[in-house]
Amino acid sequence: MGRRKIGSTPVELTELGFGASVIGNLYKATPAQDAQAAIEAAWDAGIRYFDTAPHYGLGLSERRLGAALRDRSRDTYVVSSKVGRLLVPNEHPRGTDDEGFVVRDDLRRQWDFSRDGVLRSIEDTLERTGLERLDVVYLHDPDDHWRQAAEEAMPALAELRDQGVIGAIGAGMNQSAMLARFLRETAADVVMLAGRYTLLDQSALDDVLPAARELGKSVVAVGVFNSGLLSRDRPAEGMQYDYQEAPSALVTRARAIAEVCARHGTTLPAAAVAFPYSHPSVINVTLGMRTAQQVARNVELHRQHIPEGLWDDLRDRGLIRSDVPRANESGR
Repeated sequence: MGRRKIGSTPVELTELGFGASVIGNLYKATPAQDAQAAIEAAWDAGIRYFDTAPHYGLGLSERRLGAALRDRSRDTYVVSSKVGRLLVPNEHPRGTDDEGFVVRDDLRRQWDFSRDGVLRSIEDTLERTGLERLDVVYLHDPDDHWRQAAEEAMPALAELRDQGVIGAIGAGMNQSAMLARFLRETAADVVMLAGRYTLLDQSALDDVLPAARELGKSVVAVGVFNSGLLSRDRPAEGMQYDYQEAPSALVTRARAIAEVCARHGTTLPAAAVAFPYSHPSVINVTLGMRTAQQVARNVELHRQHIPEGLWDDLRDRGLIRSDVPRANESGR
């Protein structure tokens, strides 16, 4: 599997990444053996980039990922985690987490982008994973915490990077405008962009993608299915778009894109996985993988050849923006 380097750092990511939020029991319980099998299947398929966070299952994702990887040679894979949400004892547990993960709520999340909070979060992650280091650390959803994130958290991460403790640093969010600010105004090397450069939403072309290209920094694309609407060959009413039921107009548009994909001999999900690479600053697409079967499907989607004529056809029909880079501009 191809690899691409994060900006000017030494860190290289495989083009397809393993998103470990779902093995933290996102939306439903995942048996431990299924999580283990998924990680092993990803490894066998050549995936060497694994992304997790304390938020995912109140630490469960980190524990499971670390257990599956810690006996492998540490220099052969890349792990990213995130800071900004400390896990602290929950004084008033109700039995189950209320932020989408099917886990006990003995712990709760506490926002903290201070220098001490960053250092404590990394230390806690290393303890949960059992790993000796993290390769990439992102600020996690700092939307409402710009000042502390930019003035305390990012400088703390930069110090660790400059000391060689971390390989690369950045931020991950569901919006693109503030990610552009992180690239332009802080020491960030890379951003994790969720859902804003997809077949249905190219708003990142207005801010973060030009910033990354201008500055020689990198983008990891996640949420490429926009919560589900782009995940099937034939989109249907009632499917999810950005965590809510998709509006009928978007379902209609997704169906139109799917029809064009079929005429070019491919499918909507395969095109959704390939699309972010149309921009030269996107070095990786990371997908959630709960089971070995999901890994196999995602790897197959990633490997499918997408005719360049598909993007031209979608541009001509007004189904993607006219300023989506063409092949000779993207370098892929």
